[in-house]
Amino acid sequence: MTRVLVVDDEPQILRALRINLRVREYEVHVAATGAEALTMASRYPPDLVILDLGLPDLDGVEVIQGLRGWTKAPIIVLSGRADSTDKVEALDAGADDYITKPFGVEELLARMRAAVRRTGAAEDQPRIRLGDLVVDLAAKRVTRPAAVPAGGSPAGAGSQPEDIRLTPTEWHLLEVLLRNPGKLLSRSQLLTEVWGPGYADATGNLRLYMAQLRRKLEPDPARPRWLITEPGMGYRYEPSPNQDPVAR
Repeated sequence: MTRVLVVDDEPQILRALRINLRVREYEVHVAATGAEALTMASRYPPDLVILDLGLPDLDGVEVIQGLRGWTKAPIIVLSGRADSTDKVEALDAGADDYITKPFGVEELLARMRAAVRRTGAAEDQPRIRLGDLVVDLAAKRVTRPAAVPAGGSPAGAGSQPEDIRLTPTEWHLLEVLLRNPGKLLSRSQLLTEVWGPGYADATGNLRLYMAQLRRKLEPDPARPRWLITEPGMGYRYEPSPNQDPVAR
């Protein structure tokens, strides 16, 4: 049973989420303050945390930082703060996703399922399909099936898939996104991970390389299916619904 810690200072939200999650067979623990959340998390280590930023004692970002000192459990921020600055700060502190109040329970449940699924996803899915493309994370290779001639049969029984050439930087950026399926990654997170600490503000680099990846990998780069922009915040890799690992 997945153990969820819900942290919010609004009693009605705690009550509603406790009821909805228990009905769906989650083990639920609740906290109304930051200090109580950290204590509860140490006593009952969560598999997932739902966290409000506006707590009466600690700022939610401080709670994220406290949790990230010892746990990798996904953290979904649930907050009435709509400013993208607050969202980016929470993501940079270690949050995995962000939902703005008011919210729909079904959307929250879907985000929770995605967060739990992607725990350990890099090891479980070393090969990932993007439409007809296959990305092999272990081999650092992107391929598409061999072209089918007008006659309808492949050109030779042993036709090899076509390699899509990526630069080292393009590959690094793609790998970071694919190893975090469904997770919203802030611009500074991606820049620091791919280019290094001195490039946290080089957003032009990120826009350029994301555009290049989309031209190479997306069927319609202007309307991307997998490499999604979250305006004012960052990017996420959105797997196709019911996507399965590619058999070796």
